[in-house]
Amino acid sequence: MKNNIIDYCLKKKGATKDYPFGLAPLVIKIAGKMFALIFEDKGDYFHLNLKCDPVIAENLREQHETVRPGYHMNKKNWNTITIDGSLPESDIFEMIDHSYELVLKNLPKRLRESISEMN
Repeated sequence: MKNNIIDYCLKKKGATKDYPFGLAPLVIKIAGKMFALIFEDKGDYFHLNLKCDPVIAENLREQHETVRPGYHMNKKNWNTITIDGSLPESDIFEMIDHSYELVLKNLPKRLRESISEMN
């Protein structure tokens, strides 16, 4: 599932991967702004940090045991999702879409337009 999530993130227009903090976590950015962080864990699961609207973030935390306030991030605007197979991949992809859109909409208009013109 981890490779599917990484591939899904990198298919977003303008998405790039980076390792600004060393070998971990893998950070996926748009125009230099983070929208996903993937933390390796030992065992059968890993963690994914995603930006989230504060109201939606609270709802997701109430609905899912595997969604918690962002690890090493602003707890109001970021969630950490434990990827252990309990959430459907489609739900995770929706959360990735939301994170990407939040970051994209806060970019300057010129950058948003140039990203939207990418293939």
